[in-house]
Amino acid sequence: MGASNRIVRVNELLKRELSSLITLKNISPSNSILISITEVKTTNDLRKALVFVSVFGGDDAAKNEVLQILKRKRVELQHDISRVVTLKYTPVLRFELDERLAAGDRVFELLGDIDDDGEE
Repeated sequence: MGASNRIVRVNELLKRELSSLITLKNISPSNSILISITEVKTTNDLRKALVFVSVFGGDDAAKNEVLQILKRKRVELQHDISRVVTLKYTPVLRFELDERLAAGDRVFELLGDIDDDGEE
């Protein structure tokens, strides 16, 4: 129980620190694009972390560009995290786009369309 609780705390800490670093380093390729860290999943041994990223305000090309920038800056971000988060190992970061929010928006859009059709 203690180990899983620790992983939850580490995940939240990494999420918060990565969000701050992305803002500080101005990683967004455009001022109209917002980058949000939605979730971090760290392995039990704390050696790897999967970071889910949502990108708002851009098309698919912009989302992929953000993902590529994050992948290029991975080592730099890991180094910065190692200076502010004290862990036995600094996890190797892997970034993936989180499409769950976009999928949720699409569901609400479809439900709105159904509701609009029913009001005739």
